[in-house]
Amino acid sequence: MTRAEVSFGSRGATCRAWRYTPDGSGDGQLRPCVVMAHGFGATRDASLEPYAERFAAAGMHVLLFDYRHFGASDGEPRQLLSVRRQLQDYEAAVHFAHALSGVDANRVAVWGTSFSGGHALVTAATVPGVAAAVCQCPMMDGLAAVMNILKYAGPGQLLRLTGHGLWDVAKAPFGRAHYVPTVGKPGTLAVMTSDDADEGYRKLAPPGFRFEVTARIGLTAGLYRPVRYASRVRCPVLVQVCERDSVAPVTSAEQVIRLLGSRSEAQRYPIGHFEPYFGAHFERSVSDQLAFLQRHLRP
Repeated sequence: MTRAEVSFGSRGATCRAWRYTPDGSGDGQLRPCVVMAHGFGATRDASLEPYAERFAAAGMHVLLFDYRHFGASDGEPRQLLSVRRQLQDYEAAVHFAHALSGVDANRVAVWGTSFSGGHALVTAATVPGVAAAVCQCPMMDGLAAVMNILKYAGPGQLLRLTGHGLWDVAKAPFGRAHYVPTVGKPGTLAVMTSDDADEGYRKLAPPGFRFEVTARIGLTAGLYRPVRYASRVRCPVLVQVCERDSVAPVTSAEQVIRLLGSRSEAQRYPIGHFEPYFGAHFERSVSDQLAFLQRHLRP
């Protein structure tokens, strides 16, 4: 396979991506494409390359991109996590993939993990031309996730995050931003502080990674509820549930599976939220994804 740096526009901003091209793609045959992006506050180089490489090795094109405000993509302030803008970027990426040389526009899938697992579901429900979706350890209900923080970190944590969010909003009209840590140990101030979050999240990250996001996301995260879009999805969806998930509530993923009905294919693993990316857990997860994609992205 080959990997090349490409870029596409999204509402006036430039998103940058890696395009993986499978061997033999110059034979004139159109092949499927998988559009990928990372989860909460993360970038394309945070342990997603092994997935993209496996998909490309199986004969698929891959478009692995950074959202606006993150990684190699444009956007100020940096680390601004806007659900609305990230969904716009997913839509722009799907349209860009449709037009890529060698890609069969009828066989474009979306892939998301954790926070972007919800994005993949919403994109499948709202963007025409999505043939399949993969949702790995997905965050399907922001309200349930906020209640989960309340459960393991207490009301004081939510109050502190709200206060920091309000301060960030107050600075926004002046072109400035206020940040909170993405992840931290239990008892510290951060968006995710469950027992396994700090070690698990940091294990994903490459050198130079920024473990922070603009604090305003703390005011709106609970309003983002991908579960509400499940009934609008018409393509097959693979939902991979980590049964010991401490970050993305399992009950929400199971609710999506029920709402999707015959459109869903569920896989459940007795592991935590940050474990599918490594070792034997990665092999099982990516193998299930490949089997799903090959089954539903046939010519």
